Amino acid sequence: MDVQSLLYFIFAGMLLLSALLVVTVPNPVHAALFLMLSFFSAAGIWIMLQAEFLGILLILVYVGAVMILFLFVVMMINLNVGEPRKGFKSLLPWALALGGVVVLQMGAVIYHHFNVKPNADVWKNLVVDGSNTRKIGQVMYTEYAFPFEIAALILLVALIAAVIITLRHRKDAKTQNATAQAQVKASERLTMVAVQADVSAHQTNPPAPVVENSAAASAQEKK
Repeated sequence: MDVQSLLYFIFAGMLLLSALLVVTVPNPVHAALFLMLSFFSAAGIWIMLQAEFLGILLILVYVGAVMILFLFVVMMINLNVGEPRKGFKSLLPWALALGGVVVLQMGAVIYHHFNVKPNADVWKNLVVDGSNTRKIGQVMYTEYAFPFEIAALILLVALIAAVIITLRHRKDAKTQNATAQAQVKASERLTMVAVQADVSAHQTNPPAPVVENSAAASAQEKK
C-alpha cells in the first residue's frame, strides 16, 4: 500500500467516525466540533483528488465561517441538552429509513461512476485551458449564476434567523431599546417626590460642653 492510499483510508475513516458522532453525541457543541472535523477530513480527500479549490473552500468557508458562527449561536442560545433527546426512540424507524434511502442513492451514484468510462476530453481541456479553480468559476458564474445567487440568499436568511433566535426575549436578558430612549421626554427624566421629614430621627447624644474663656472664668470666681 502506497502513501496516497494510506492517507485516503485515514481521512475516510476520520470522516465516517466524525460524521457518526455528529448524530450520536447528546451535546450540540460537541456535535458541531465533530462536524468541523468531518469537514477537515473531507477537505483532505478533495485535495488528494486534485480538487484543491473545493478543499480550501470547505476549510475557509464552512469551517472558518459557517461552523464558527453556528457554534457561537449554539453556545449563546443555551440549548437544553435533554430536550432534543425526547422522542428519539419513536423517530428511530423514520431515521433508519431515511438513512437507508441516502445510502442507496450514494451507492447508485458510485455504481454509475465505476461503470461509465471516463471522458478523456474533460481532462485534456482542464490541462490545456487552466486549473480546476478557473473552470469552476467559469461554470458557476455563467451557467449556474442564478442558483448561486439563490444559495447566497438562503444563507443570508439563515444568518438573519440565527441572529433573531439569539436575541429572543428572555427574562434574564438585559437589552437596550434605542427607540424608547430616543423618544423619552424631559419631564419623564426627573420625578419630584414630596417626603415628610422624620422628626423622630433626632440626635441622641448630649451636646458637647462649651469651653469658656479662662480670663472670664477667673473673674466670675472672684465675684
